[in-house]
Amino acid sequence: MDALLVSKLFRQLGFWGFAKGTWETVYITILSTAIAYLLGLPLGILLVVTDKEGLHPVVWLNKIVGTVVNIFRSIPFIILIVALIPVSRAIVGTSIGNRAITFMLIVAAAPYIARMVESSLKEVDKGVVEAARSMGAGNLQIIWKVLLPEARPSLIVGAVISTVTVIGYSAMAGTIAGGGLGSIAVTKARTSNAQDVIWLCVALIVIIVQVIQEVGMYLARRLDKRIARSRNIKKTKKIKE
Repeated sequence: MDALLVSKLFRQLGFWGFAKGTWETVYITILSTAIAYLLGLPLGILLVVTDKEGLHPVVWLNKIVGTVVNIFRSIPFIILIVALIPVSRAIVGTSIGNRAITFMLIVAAAPYIARMVESSLKEVDKGVVEAARSMGAGNLQIIWKVLLPEARPSLIVGAVISTVTVIGYSAMAGTIAGGGLGSIAVTKARTSNAQDVIWLCVALIVIIVQVIQEVGMYLARRLDKRIARSRNIKKTKKIKE
C-alpha cells in the first residue's frame, strides 16, 4: 500500500494492533457461542420434547419457553446492549469491555441457538423415533441416542450460522468499549476517518467467517450418515465390478 494512502491510525496500530483485534474477535465469538450453546441446546430440546407432537407434550410450558425465546430474538442487538447494561453490571461486575460484551452476546445468541436446535431436531425422521420407541427406548434415550446423533450434521450447520451471527453482533462491541475488530473499525477508524483501517477490519472479519464456514461445513459433511452411506454404496459397486 502506498505510504501516502496509509492513515496515521493504521501506522499506530501496526501488525500487532490488528493481530490483537483479530484474536479478541475470535475468542469473544467462540467463548460467547460455546456458553450460549450450553443454554440454547437444552432450550431447543425442551421446545421439541414439549411440543404437541413431541415426546412429552406440555403445551403450556412449550408456549412459555417459546414466547420468551421469541421476545429475546425479536430485540435488535444494539437495543439489547442498552437494556442489559444494568444487568451486566450486576452479574459480571461491569457494563463495558470484553466481559460485558461476552455476557450480552450470550444473552442474544442463546434464544437464536434454541430455535436453530429446535429446527434441526424436528428434521429427524419420525420413523426412526418410532422405531426406537417400539424397541423400549425411553424419552432420554431417544433424545441422546436418536435425536441428537441423527441431527448432528444439521446441528453443526446451525452452529456455524450461529457463530457467524455472533461475529456480526461482536462488531458492535465498540459501542460499550469492547475489544475486537469491530471496536477498531467503529470507535477508532470511524472517528478519525481512517478508511484503510475500516476496510482491513472488514477483510479480516470476512476471512474469519470464511474459515469458520469451511471448517463447519467440512465437519457436517463428514458426519452426515447419508453421505457416508452413499460412499459405502459406491465403494461396494466398484468392488463388485
